[in-house]
Amino acid sequence: MYDENGRRYLDCINNVAHVGHCHPDIVKAAHEQNQLLNTNSRYLHDNLVDYAERLSKTLPEKLCVFYFLNSGAYHGHLTSLIDISPYKFRNLEGQKEWVHVAPVPDTYRGLYREDHEDSVTAYANEVKNIIEEAHKRGRKIAAFIVESLPSVGGQIIPPAGYFQKVAEHVHEAGGIFIADEIQVGFGRVGKHFWAFQLQGEDFIPDIVTMGKPIGNGHPIACVATTKEIAEAFAATGVEYFNTFGGNPVSCAIGLAVLDVIEKEHLQAHATEVGNFLMKLLNKQKIKHPIIGDVRGSGLFIGVDLIKDQAERTPATAEAEHLVARLKEEYILLSTDGPGRNVLKFKPPMCFNMEDAKFVVDTIDKLLTAMEKECLNQEKTSICST
Repeated sequence: MYDENGRRYLDCINNVAHVGHCHPDIVKAAHEQNQLLNTNSRYLHDNLVDYAERLSKTLPEKLCVFYFLNSGAYHGHLTSLIDISPYKFRNLEGQKEWVHVAPVPDTYRGLYREDHEDSVTAYANEVKNIIEEAHKRGRKIAAFIVESLPSVGGQIIPPAGYFQKVAEHVHEAGGIFIADEIQVGFGRVGKHFWAFQLQGEDFIPDIVTMGKPIGNGHPIACVATTKEIAEAFAATGVEYFNTFGGNPVSCAIGLAVLDVIEKEHLQAHATEVGNFLMKLLNKQKIKHPIIGDVRGSGLFIGVDLIKDQAERTPATAEAEHLVARLKEEYILLSTDGPGRNVLKFKPPMCFNMEDAKFVVDTIDKLLTAMEKECLNQEKTSICST
């Protein structure tokens, strides 16, 4: 990326510009379709059907009905959706009585950690307990919604098998399982096209939400679901209509994004570069005590900064300082997690080995300087007393 003065920045966090900023194939697809036809979704167009077919080939067979939208994320605009976003409602009016928040399945700093004998069952039982408590109050369960890899929660990698056990409890209660792929889909995790597939081949969500990277910055989003759920929705008599959702230009762009992912082998690239970046970061973990954990899959990586190894206290101020210093070095990185102490890597998928080495070398340089400064301050304090 370039600023108004022409200075170049390395973007490590923009998961919206999925295949790269202003990718020529995406720009070309938008321009050519705009020249030909763009209209609202009341008019039938082949791009809509072609795009739905292409998306369906990336998903399990039962997820075969698609609703197209023109927004990049599900949260933030409707109060009903803010109500189910804990990081939103906790800063507003608080949690509604019909909303239940399950513990994030974080095996580093969560309730059940890496030394627990069965963290999968333990975390799933937390959901089971919530369902049972809701039933005691005469309530029913509508749905369980979760990011396939919680990003705002701190770049968390749920243990494999957790979704299957949760889905079992939710389905028994009459609810459905919604996997939110808005931040992590479209090959970012490397091993699979969708992050929910990291849980295993035997897991299939009832609904998948997708957005942000789907259009490489163009406002398009999609909800994929089963025929049974779509028919049940239609039976309510509520019509879904979106003026711009699935318009010819948006679908042309969506198709172009899929083409680039395939043509440039970006899913395999994410695995290769992501593994290399994780290896470099783990070397820094040995060198710098402030790095408590390095976790991730493909080009979705979190670096958990801590004040101490025993308590794993979030190093919030240090993380903020590091991100600010990185920007001065023309590297864009950010933090996430409840403690705002987790460095988050979600770069455009063209991010390469050279970029990875440059970022980690710079982090190493800055952490070394921070440690020296801290040591000098300690010496000064000792001398003063």
